[in-house]
Amino acid sequence: MAFNPLEHRGIPLDDQLRDWGQLDVAPVDPDHADPYTKCRIITMNGIEVEAIMFSHHFNRVCPDPEVKQKLAHVRYMEQQQQKTVNWLLPGQASVLETTLSYEQVAVDLTGWVARMEPDPYLKQAYDFGLLEDFDHLYRYANLYEMIEHRRAEKIVDQLTEVMPGRPGPLQHRHPMDNVREPYDRQTAAPLSKLHALTIMAAEQQTMNFYMNVGPMYMEPIARQLYQEIGLVEEEHVTHYESLVDPGETWWERLVNHEYNECYLYYSFMQTETDPRVKSIWELHLNMELEHLHIACDLMRQHDGRDPESILAPALPEPVRFEPNKEYVREVLATQIDWTTLGTGYVQEAHRRFEEWQAKINAERPPQQRVIEEHIDKYGEEYRLETEGAHPVERLRLG
Repeated sequence: MAFNPLEHRGIPLDDQLRDWGQLDVAPVDPDHADPYTKCRIITMNGIEVEAIMFSHHFNRVCPDPEVKQKLAHVRYMEQQQQKTVNWLLPGQASVLETTLSYEQVAVDLTGWVARMEPDPYLKQAYDFGLLEDFDHLYRYANLYEMIEHRRAEKIVDQLTEVMPGRPGPLQHRHPMDNVREPYDRQTAAPLSKLHALTIMAAEQQTMNFYMNVGPMYMEPIARQLYQEIGLVEEEHVTHYESLVDPGETWWERLVNHEYNECYLYYSFMQTETDPRVKSIWELHLNMELEHLHIACDLMRQHDGRDPESILAPALPEPVRFEPNKEYVREVLATQIDWTTLGTGYVQEAHRRFEEWQAKINAERPPQQRVIEEHIDKYGEEYRLETEGAHPVERLRLG
């Protein structure tokens, strides 16, 4: 039977506090962990960070002291969850290795969401961003071999291909053209709301990660590549966050955030291959069930509405990390030349796009130079094409 989080109470809030020994989780093995286990860890860290920051923003506009105290109590438990999840990542992994896993998340999580999304406009938004994150994986993989002399299949295995996506220079658009139309909170499928929150949180995490780790490199090409891709991630966060209906009340958004956390912890509990990590997903799910009930009670009390009116009666099909090679190739073959105009998509360059391109790409962009430097060093670029030649003829080798 489908799982309905509203029918389960979970761990009482007063029983959720963990001591330092309980928080000191052992990281996964950097050499033998399932790549998708690392992807699930990175995803849940992004989801927790979004929940925490949303709660902080809510706290800053909320005039009710009792509500602020309740938010603070739940938020502290979310912080403990975030620390547990993110500390599962291995300290032995380099920043670039973690970056490759971040981009594997972006490709295979966005690919899965796009395949499952019922709304054509929202699906198009995911397809569009997917091709740029797919390209980022390719650029960072070439940087990884240049700097660390290792190949990306060590990190992504054979699960995700590594080859060009939408060309790097074409990923820079006027900010006006990064704003999308929001879904309608009254008519949107509950699944669509969960998808939008999930991908927004994942991309926000990536944007924050790159803006902080980029300056830590000494190699000029690495510093420059993180800077350029970090700016593309700014575009992506704008792109995805604008999909959320701004008419949702704070209480409604609080409930959606908590429901989405339940959804993802439940999904990963169902699909996790590492028993120890699976037990953490199960523990956190039982904590989030209580957080959801608290959010629902606040909505009833302050918004005068029943949360059941906006939530699905049961969780959708679990989110799965799985190869999306065929789907990505299909989108590459049909949408690689697309850009945006206003809130829509076009295949032809337009004046605003061209003027922005001329200014930002006045010097050769790092995304191009990293491939050129790799070819200079190794005689060829790095790719991992497990399913044959690139679907776009002009991007094939030779």
